[in-house]
Amino acid sequence: MGSLILCHDQHAAHPYEITRIHCKIYTIEELCYYLCNNLYLIDYTIMNEQLCGWLEEEIGMQALASQLRDVIRMRGTVEKFVLTILKSSRIYKDSEMIRIQNVLERLKNQKDIERQKYKGDNLLESGEVEEAILVYQAILNQEKDESVDPKFYGKIYASMGAAYGRLFLYQEAARMYDRAYQICEDPKLLKPYLYASYKYMSLEEFHILLTKNENYAEIHSNMREEIVKIKKKVQIEQSEQLIEKWKQQYRRSHI
Repeated sequence: MGSLILCHDQHAAHPYEITRIHCKIYTIEELCYYLCNNLYLIDYTIMNEQLCGWLEEEIGMQALASQLRDVIRMRGTVEKFVLTILKSSRIYKDSEMIRIQNVLERLKNQKDIERQKYKGDNLLESGEVEEAILVYQAILNQEKDESVDPKFYGKIYASMGAAYGRLFLYQEAARMYDRAYQICEDPKLLKPYLYASYKYMSLEEFHILLTKNENYAEIHSNMREEIVKIKKKVQIEQSEQLIEKWKQQYRRSHI
């Protein structure tokens, strides 16, 4: 059973508008929801007197407004400003607050484009694959950021390759891994590229591909050896489980 969250009674007569996304907020819960779901996009623009005034006048949270004004006056960080709001709401468990704090700490010194990639990576890791792809595509569709290492974009393509692979879209995955390798020149990217290519190509096409790079045949051979080892390991584990099952059945039948 999930835990219950005690919501605050106060509902603003006049909403606070998040100008960056033109979103109107009426309650402290909506504000916290916005913050937690946009940690990757939060910047100094959220840290302002207007928000403090709205919390005080519309939501009746004078103590929180005072704490936030202290953060602004003492030139505190955006991270501290956000955490002060989330802690005061008492909506989140300690474990969730620690997770949020860790994310904010990691994002603190990152550029905006790096934050976007981090968001995509987290979506991919949590299984929200299609949403992750949209984030990666948005980055690639933007004007190129010259302040980041050129290999940064190669990593974006590699992440998209992994995402397409999870959706069994192997041709798109292979294309992304190929782009990633062209930029990063990292030999580790050849393995997923060849695997994705093998999954969508005919045997004839794949054999032709293996002749195009002197390293391809060796990598493919190593992959086949790994697959054989994995299959043997699985077979051994399944055999051990089956033997244990037989033992348990024998014991029960002789009690």
